[in-house]
Amino acid sequence: MNQPLKIYNSLTRQKELFEPINAPYVGMYVCGPTVYNYVHLGNVRTFLTFDTLFRYLSHIGYKVRYVRNITDVGHLVGDGDEGEDKIGRMAKLEQLEPMEIVQRYTNDFHQVLDQLNFRPPSIEPTATGHLIEQIEAVKDLISKGLAYESNGSVYFDINKYNGQGHSYGKLSGRVLDELLTETRELEGTSEKRNPLDFAIWKKAAPEHIMQWESPWGKGFPGWHLECTCMSTKYLGKQFDIHGGGMDLKFPHHECEIAQGTGINGTDPVRYWMHSNMLTVNGQKMSKSLGNSFLPRELFAGDHPLLDQAYSPMTSRFFMLQSQYRSTLDFSNDALKGSHKAYKRLMNGLKAIKEMAYIPAEVTTSSDEVGLKVSTPCVQVDEKKVADIQKSVQGFYDAMNDDLNTAVAIAQLFNMLKYINMLYLNQLVPAALGEDGFAALKNNFITFTEEILGLVEERSENDAVLNGMLDLYREYKAAQQYEKVDQIRSYFKTQSLVIRDMKHRIDWAYEE
Repeated sequence: MNQPLKIYNSLTRQKELFEPINAPYVGMYVCGPTVYNYVHLGNVRTFLTFDTLFRYLSHIGYKVRYVRNITDVGHLVGDGDEGEDKIGRMAKLEQLEPMEIVQRYTNDFHQVLDQLNFRPPSIEPTATGHLIEQIEAVKDLISKGLAYESNGSVYFDINKYNGQGHSYGKLSGRVLDELLTETRELEGTSEKRNPLDFAIWKKAAPEHIMQWESPWGKGFPGWHLECTCMSTKYLGKQFDIHGGGMDLKFPHHECEIAQGTGINGTDPVRYWMHSNMLTVNGQKMSKSLGNSFLPRELFAGDHPLLDQAYSPMTSRFFMLQSQYRSTLDFSNDALKGSHKAYKRLMNGLKAIKEMAYIPAEVTTSSDEVGLKVSTPCVQVDEKKVADIQKSVQGFYDAMNDDLNTAVAIAQLFNMLKYINMLYLNQLVPAALGEDGFAALKNNFITFTEEILGLVEERSENDAVLNGMLDLYREYKAAQQYEKVDQIRSYFKTQSLVIRDMKHRIDWAYEE
């Protein structure tokens, strides 16, 4: 469509025209989970943002290499340079090998994303699978004077980096003097030249489970360095898009910029994108407040704050109803509203898939000189066709406006209005013309399934449901109303309804 894609660049703090480095190829890196526990909803929202972007970029013709890592070492409790490794700590608590912890929660992560109909990334590298690259990166930064070894650990030298004309803090807007004021000298950080210097290789204490040999002794890589090495290995010294949650902007992404620039002499990323946080009933979601729940609890309704279960597709729809940079507030009322709207959308999707274009019948008459003239019985309603085209364009305009899925969904519901009119026999396909009908059908299906990733959810297949409908028709014709009611009750147990209309009998999702 005509309007070009614009995305909000966290680095420049403005929407920018998206121009890939090497079109039509696009390189996109998203910080994946640290697999020490079950994936939480904040992570899911971030990954949904970039699943949607991956889908949309592919749809508009880009060839996307999407890299999303698995962090399986080096991420310390508290996200700083001191403390236990999150995975190692969980391994001790569970009395398991660290890689058992990694495998368990990686499996959970994949299962949740499958339930939500996420597309897998092009590459899913692990930190432990790239230790050689990380050790070489540390050597390189030391050789360039941008890192130093201290007591078996290696730290990135921020003052040296800034002294070369760079600006640590430019992504987050943090000022070094303010950061230094905020920073308290903690036990164990005195080996740093500057309290803000961050570890790129950390010396392992004897009790630290996950450790490897290096030129600086036994240790493990810094959390920030892992993403720099994995992203540049698969996407190059500079790539198009780096995504993550807002909580990663500082220090994680700030450190990635410094490392990538230090190693390769260029800013590693053109467009930085960050999704906003989740709240519950207006409060920040957190375990300490007791208002944090996992995707599986949401799907099962197994949490004191939830009135009922909300399916994966209802949850996906709910999150898409908010633009990714907006705060998203979970509440039962909002989720119930999303459940109804999602079901309405799926009824439209089911209906339009079953429809086919039927040309208008024609009448034949003679003109003034006796020639036969054929006239369609149904005239094309140009106003309706124009409104459908406007909604199609509006969907693209919304997606091109920094992935505004909220506005895009509103355009879908305008298209749904015409699908419902066709379904209820209030409008015939010929009134839209063959091109207008095709535009409605093809775009509605593509927008819903391919771009937004919303698909139908049901336990029974079409053959079973259609067979039950045949029985319903037979029992109704034979006036066996007790059996008719039994079939209606069965459909209700499946969250389905029977629509008994003058022109047809059909089933639909219960809204």
